[in-house]
Amino acid sequence: MRQLRKKVLSVGLAPVLVVGGVTAVVATATTVTKITLTAGADVNLIGKGHGHGRGMGQWGAFGYAKKGWPAEKILSHFYGGTTAGKTDKPVVLVRLTKQGAVNVRADAGMRVGGQTVAPGQAVRLTGSTATVTAGCNGPVLRTVPLGADGFVDPVNAAPSRPANELLRFCGNNAPYRGGFALVDGKVVNRIHIDDYVKGVIPRESLPRWADEGGAEALKAQAVAARTYALAALAKGKQIDDTTNSQVYGGVAGEDPRTNAAADATAGQIRLAGGAPAFTEFSASTGGYTAGGNFPAVRDDGDSVSPTHEWTATVGSGSIGRAFGVGALKALEVTQANGLGTNNGRAIKVKATGSSGVKEVTGEEARSLLQLKSSWFSIVGQTTKPQIVSPPVGPGAGGSGSLENLDLASLLRGAASNVKLDRRMADQLLGAAGTAFAGKQVALGGRKSPLGRPLGVPTLTDDGQAVTQRFTRGVMFFTPKTGVAALSHRGWRAYNARGGLAALGIPRADVI
Repeated sequence: MRQLRKKVLSVGLAPVLVVGGVTAVVATATTVTKITLTAGADVNLIGKGHGHGRGMGQWGAFGYAKKGWPAEKILSHFYGGTTAGKTDKPVVLVRLTKQGAVNVRADAGMRVGGQTVAPGQAVRLTGSTATVTAGCNGPVLRTVPLGADGFVDPVNAAPSRPANELLRFCGNNAPYRGGFALVDGKVVNRIHIDDYVKGVIPRESLPRWADEGGAEALKAQAVAARTYALAALAKGKQIDDTTNSQVYGGVAGEDPRTNAAADATAGQIRLAGGAPAFTEFSASTGGYTAGGNFPAVRDDGDSVSPTHEWTATVGSGSIGRAFGVGALKALEVTQANGLGTNNGRAIKVKATGSSGVKEVTGEEARSLLQLKSSWFSIVGQTTKPQIVSPPVGPGAGGSGSLENLDLASLLRGAASNVKLDRRMADQLLGAAGTAFAGKQVALGGRKSPLGRPLGVPTLTDDGQAVTQRFTRGVMFFTPKTGVAALSHRGWRAYNARGGLAALGIPRADVI
C-alpha cells in the first residue's frame, strides 16, 4: 500500500475541458464565465481525496475515532460484509528489498541449523551453509549445514521479544524481529504477523494520531494491515517491504503508540466467506469510498483530511503528451460513479487531440495527470458524464447474463447498464467453484499435481478473474475463458513473464 505520509502531500491539480481556440464555459462556486482557451491554455480540475479510495479511508478512520467510534465500528463501516475473526496462520514471510545478504548478530545469541550461536557471534548465510564468525568481521569459528529450514532465528521466535534477542544486520545494525533466510537469492524475514504489523502501521499511518484522539483509528489500521497481508498470501502474492505490499521498516520504524495498537488487536482480522478479506486502504476517500470488494459508503470522517478537497491546474500541452493525442482539443469525463459532489469519481476520461482520441479509465487518467485521486471534474465541462453505479457489496456489480459480460464488468460495475445483485454474484462464484472441482477431478482428484484446495474461490486483485489456490498450484476462471490450471512451476513462469497484467487470463493448463 502507498505510504500515508506521501499521500498527504499537497498536490496542485484541478478540472479541465475544451482547449485549442474554442469557447468554453468555466464554472466556479459563484459565477459562470465565458472564456476562450487557446493552444497551451491551462486546464483546471476540482478534486477530492487522495488514493484509490477502496476500503478504509485512513483519514476517515481518524475522523471517526475523534468522534468516539471504536475500531470495530470503523472496520465494520468501511469493510461492509466482513466479520471479526482471529488468524490461524500467525507467521508470514516478507522479502526485504533493501538487504542484499544475511549476515546477522544478536546480543542474546541465535539458532541456526539446529545449533545454538553464542552471544557476540555472527552468522552469514551462503547457499546451504551458515558460517559462524567471532563477531561481524571476526574469524570463522565453524560452518553449519542449514538443512531444510534454511533460517537463522532468534533464541525465542515468539512475538514481542526484548531488544537483546533481536537479530541485527552487520554493517547497518538494522534490527528486525523474527528470523532470516535466502530464498532464490533474496533476503526473507520470517516473522509473527503481530510483529510484522508493528513494523507496518507507523509507515502506513501517523502515530501522532494516538495523541490527538485517534488511537482507535490506529487499532483499525492494525487489523486492516494484518488482514491485508494474510489475504495477499492466500492469493499467492509475495509480500515485500515496499508499497507493492505494505511499507515495512522492521524495528527501526516502530513507534510505541502504534505498537500499542498492534498489541491491543493481536491476531484480529476481518473475514469474508471464512477467509481473510482483501482489506485495501487509502489515505483519503474525499467523503465517499470507491466500492469494489466492499460496498461504497459515505465517509464523513474524511472531513478532517488535508486532501478532502483540492484543485489542480494542468497545461494542455502536458495533457496532450500524457494521453498521446497531440495538441489537445478537448478533455472530458465521460463516465462517473455519481457518489458525492461533482458527479463523484471519474470512471472514464476522454482526450481529443490533433492526432487522435484516447479514452482511459479514471485511475489511468489519475496516473497520467499525476492527480491525487480519480475523484475529479473538469472545470467548464457542460456535458454531464454518464453515471455508472459502483458495486454495492463484496463481489457485487449488476444483473444480466454471465456469459455476455467479462468478470471485471460483473464485479466492479464497469458495464454501463448492468447492476449485479448478490444472487448473481453468488451464482458466479458458485460456477467458478464447480469449474475448479471439475478440473481437479480431471487432473486426478486427490492425486492431482495441484494438490488440495486452499480456502475458497476469490477474485484476483484487479477483478479480472476468479482464482483458487491449491497446495501446489492455482486455477483461474472466467465465464468466457473457462478454467485453467497452473502448477507451481507454471505459476512461477507465468509471474516471471509479467503475470495477469502482461499475459492476461491464462487460457490453457500449464502443469
